[in-house]
This record gives sequence, structure tokens and C-alpha cells, in this order.
Amino acid sequence: MEFSSPIYIWVIIGIILMLAEIILPGGIVVLLGAACLVVASALAVGVVEGLVQSMTLWFIASIVLLLGFRHFTQKLVGGDSHIDNTDEEFDLYDKRALVKAVIGPAQKQGRVEFQGTEWPALGDGTEIPVGVQVKVICRDNIALVVEPLAEQD
Repeated sequence: MEFSSPIYIWVIIGIILMLAEIILPGGIVVLLGAACLVVASALAVGVVEGLVQSMTLWFIASIVLLLGFRHFTQKLVGGDSHIDNTDEEFDLYDKRALVKAVIGPAQKQGRVEFQGTEWPALGDGTEIPVGVQVKVICRDNIALVVEPLAEQD
């Protein structure tokens, strides 16, 4: 047999695809290469003949291998999966902020510096002067609801 034989071409393409998995990780390319080896073996046995049957078998083998072994290859490769807090309100609660514009009395909005940004802020009904450290209670729309720290009372 010569290297221009379809069997050798399918084997070479399959090996190249399987080696490409090193550069393109994810478990897909190796399965496409394995499908090429299935086609090469089918050509060697005589189950398929010609380009159209070879390509059809490659598409079918690729789909079967991807559906059948993708989960298995993903377990081998792994990945980054973690669960973050999806409720931003919990991330705000009990954090410290600095009053930049007087808050209150009553429902008069002021401003606080929180996480490097100035936010509109509402207080507990009393007047909170500039420079006072406050803690964040919750968020009301885009305004933070704050109260003075206990040690400053």
C-alpha cells in the first residue's frame, strides 16, 4: 500500500487530530480523531468504499463518539466550576462606608463612599454628619441604607 491510500490518509488525519488535543484541550478533537481511525479501519476491512461513504461514516462515528464519550472526557480534563453568592444583598450587609455628604434627617439622601465609589445613601432617620463611619444595612434601589457604627454613638 502507498501513502496516498485513503486508509493511510484517514489514519494520518486521525493521529493529527488526536495530537491536536494537546493544543486544543476539551475532549472534542480527540474524539474526532478517533472517528477518523474508525473510518480507516472500516476502509481496511472493506465495510465502506469511496469518499462519500467514508465521510458519512466519519460524521456518524463523530456524533456517536461525541454523545457517548464527551462526559467521560470532560471528567478527565476537568474544568473550573464554583458556586458564588448570587444574592448581592448578602455581600453588602454589615460592610463599612464613609459618609461624604450629610445623610438625613428623616428621608433626606446623602452620599457615602463604599468600595471605592460614591453611592447615594439613606439613614435611619437621624442626621449622620460627614466623616462618620457607617455600616451598610441593605440596598434600596440604587441607594444604600446605612446606620452609624455603635462605637461612635
